[in-house]
Amino acid sequence: MVFECINKGQRRSEKWTGKITGFKSYGTHYEIQIESRSGITVLFGKTSRGAFACMPDFGAGCHLVNPRDHFWNSEKLTSVLGKVDGITVASALNHLADKLDY
Repeated sequence: MVFECINKGQRRSEKWTGKITGFKSYGTHYEIQIESRSGITVLFGKTSRGAFACMPDFGAGCHLVNPRDHFWNSEKLTSVLGKVDGITVASALNHLADKLDY
């Protein structure tokens, strides 16, 4: 599955594509493989406070909300992953929103 990522800056926007190369449901959480400017493995699931995303290869994780809330998720993910990777993961989750049991 291919999806588009956009970094809206004050002066210009930057676009790139990402590709979901793997998706697996474990019943309690999901594992997502993303290929873009870097390769990212994301573990995503529900919590009592909404949702979480963990990127073990980056030593990072954070609380999120509904996968469709691209703005909030981008803010949280960029704080732990950096701008490009955070936007990429938020865009992938948004793209998968209909497939995720959320």
